Formats: sequence, structure tokens, C-alpha cells
Amino acid sequence: MLKAFSGGTFSRDFVASIVVFLVAMPLCMGIAVASGVPPEKGLITGIIGGIVVGLLAGSPLQVSGPAAGLAVIVFEIVREQGLSALGPILILAGAIQVVAGLLRVGGWFRAISPAVVHGMLAGIGVLIVVGQFHVLFDDKPLSSGLQNLIAMPGQIFGLSNGDAATAFAVGLVTIFGMLGWEKFRPASLKLVPGALVGVVAATLIAFLLGLPVARVTVPESIVGAIALPEGGLLAQLLNPAIFTTAIAIAFIASAETLLSAAAVDRMHDGVRTDYNRELSAQGVGNLLCGFAGALPMTGVIVRSSANVQAGAKTRMSTVLHGIWILGFVALLPWLLREIPMAALAGILVVTGVRLVSVDHVRHLLHRYGPLPAVVWAATLICVVATDLLTGVLVGIGLSMLELVPHLSRLRLRMEEESRGDAHEVALRGSATFLNLPKLSAKLDSLPTAGLVILNVERLGHIDHTCAEMVREWVDRRRGAGSPVELFGATGRMRQLVA
Repeated sequence: MLKAFSGGTFSRDFVASIVVFLVAMPLCMGIAVASGVPPEKGLITGIIGGIVVGLLAGSPLQVSGPAAGLAVIVFEIVREQGLSALGPILILAGAIQVVAGLLRVGGWFRAISPAVVHGMLAGIGVLIVVGQFHVLFDDKPLSSGLQNLIAMPGQIFGLSNGDAATAFAVGLVTIFGMLGWEKFRPASLKLVPGALVGVVAATLIAFLLGLPVARVTVPESIVGAIALPEGGLLAQLLNPAIFTTAIAIAFIASAETLLSAAAVDRMHDGVRTDYNRELSAQGVGNLLCGFAGALPMTGVIVRSSANVQAGAKTRMSTVLHGIWILGFVALLPWLLREIPMAALAGILVVTGVRLVSVDHVRHLLHRYGPLPAVVWAATLICVVATDLLTGVLVGIGLSMLELVPHLSRLRLRMEEESRGDAHEVALRGSATFLNLPKLSAKLDSLPTAGLVILNVERLGHIDHTCAEMVREWVDRRRGAGSPVELFGATGRMRQLVA
């Protein structure tokens, strides 16, 4: 921690924390609204994610807080089991994450196929867009994604209603303000987030014109927003429905967090992520969110990338952003109450659209063939048509089809040999997601200095999950100035890993 207070480092972390705070504020509130809970619940999660998880995290530059990826499942929990069920679910989910980190199973979450994870996020993106589309009209989303989709034309045809049209106009101001700023902002103001510009523009217009639109409601005191678990907590924790949902939350939150951490590692040359420590830190955060009656948290890529791009060097930037949220909510709650609900919906519509990464599925199709693209599409469709957990399980089941032609030779052998400053790692057999944690650990354990030769001459098969991990490792190592040589990679194998 002493490094965080050194002159140059602290100043960069301070600036980055302000940027992340400005990005996080509207997202924390918007994700809470999309989850069907009051906005202050998202702010509490942002505070805990910044201050507590920021101090404990295994990924120093990753920012934790409420995530769009869990908004859909939380909305279902609140609708079916009530807001009071969320606390016990998060307490159990957090405990599961802490134990998983202590048992050092963090690496296994990285073995989930990228096609499944991106398909899940795309499905969530679709559900957020079709749900928040109704909030743009100061209406409430319906109980399922398909119902929201079917009802969308009716909202458009109902624009003759003056109040609905006014709210929609405010939402459009937010969307166009956000996108326009991101496209045309001057270089000197590149760190000012588009979401903030969109919300400020919409709020000023609504305030100055006195527009009759629904606005955010927050309590006078953030302490008053903390809702401790009700009596009978033990009985709730033993409820099979609560336990099953907690497992789903823990699984999805952990997968999203650790994949986000891997993405953050690719953005900088600093300390690499300790996945098991990160998993336990997230568990502590979710435990606290459960006792506070707040939203679940994950590591979030939008805020994390803003943190890295703003020049953060240590975990202090994450911690400070949580302190800024706490200070703002404690001192200026009246300002938050001027924000139109349609403005938050506008931000989430843009966020949802961006979760549907068509570029990623094109990448899968071009590099690995049709199966990963089918897994992506099937996961997306099942998430939208059924529910989040079903979609993920279907995706994981389909991704296992890659194993079928290689069932008789799934073993992977790794042989390491040192010759002076050079290290050679020879891979033999099949590299699949089943042995990804072992392979990843081996590659990460190699010396950072000197030439590394990755011998894949006798590697008979590599699935797209392992291939993505190897390519990212090669890119990261070369980006840090350490030479890597691929030996024996020809034809299809070179296309996959080079």
C-alpha cells in the first residue's frame, strides 16, 4: 500500500478515481433500476465494491460494483421471491465465493468457453434493451423478455400520450448526448465519460423546463437505505430455492468477474491478477451486500477499462472512487433526485446494445469455425427465451461437443526444458478447457525474462477456449517485450494460436 501514496503514483490514482466515480454513479443507479430495486441499492454496492473489495482484490486495477450482467436475474428474484430474499441469497453466494477462492478454484472459471460467456452477456444485453425501452416512456418493464419485446410496438404507437412522449424525448437526449460526446469530444476532455454528459444534459433540460417526468427517488440518508436481513435468516438460508439461486448468482458473478479480470490484465503491464484472491474478495463484497440489502457485485469491465485508461497505477484509485460515491450520496442526495428515470434508462439501452458483441461472434466464426458461433447463438437465444441459468447450462453443454472427437485422447502433457536463458515448453496431446487451469498456471509460471519456446509440434488438438487463452498469453508476453517463439505451429494450428 505504501506504493499507492508515492507522489507520482498517487496523483495518477487520484485523477483515475474521479473518472471512475463519474462513470460509476449513473451506472450504479441505472443498474439498480433495471434490477427492479431503488437506485440507492446500487450506490451501496458501488461503495462496498470500491472501498472494501478494492482493498482486498486480487486484480488491483479492476473496479467492482453492480453489473448489468446480473440485473436480469435480480429482477426475477425480486419479482418472484421479494426484495427480502435478496439479502440471504447474496450472503450464501458470497460465502460460496469466499470458500471457492480459499479452495483455489478460481482458475476453473476461466475454463468456461468465451462463446458461452459472450453469448450470456449478449442475451442479457437484449433483455436490458427490451426492458429499459419501456422505462424510456416512464412505464414499467413486464415480467419477461419476450413480453417486453412483444409490447415494444405498443409503446411507439402510444406516443400521443404527452407525458410518455416527454419522457421518451428526455431518454433520447441522454442517448444522443452520450453517443455524440463519445464521437466528437475534444482530446483534452477524453476522460469525461459520455454517460455523465448524457445524464447531465437530460437532467438540466428536465429541470429548466420543469418537465413532468418521473425522477429518481433516494432517501435523505444513505444509512437509511441499508436494510439488514429480517428475522428467520437461518430458515431462509436453508430454503432450497434460496440456496439454488445463490449458487447461480455465485457462478455467474464469478465467471464474469474473472473474465473481466483477464481482460483488464491485457490492458496494462502491471501486477497480474491473483484469481483466487479476487474470487474471495468478491465473496466478501457480496456477503456485505447481502447484510446491507444491496445488489450483487462483480468485477465490471466498463469501469475497469476507464480506470486503466485514466492512468491508474494501484488499487488506491478503486478505493477512492468508492469514497467519492459515499461522499456524494451523503452530501448531495437532493441532486440525485433531479435525475429523470428515462435518462438512466437511456444509458442502460446503450449499455445493453454494447453487450451484444457481433464482432466477437464474427471472430469466433472466422478463427474457430461454426461450433463456437452456434454455442454463442444458442446461449443468447436460451437466455432471452427462458432464463439466465438455463442459457448458460445449454451453452456449456453444447461447448462440450468439441470434446467428442477427442474423447480417447483428452490428456495433455507438458514438458519444460531450460537451455541457458531460453525455456521450452512442449505440449503433447489435446488442450481443452478441461486442462486449461493447469496449462494457464504453467504458462504464467514461466520466467518473465528470456526467450520462451512454445512447442506445439505434437499437440494434436486445441479447443477454442484454450486457443484464446494461449493467444492472449502470447500477445501479453510480447507486448511486455518478452520474446515468444511458436515451434511446430503449421496450417490450422498456426491459425488457432499464432
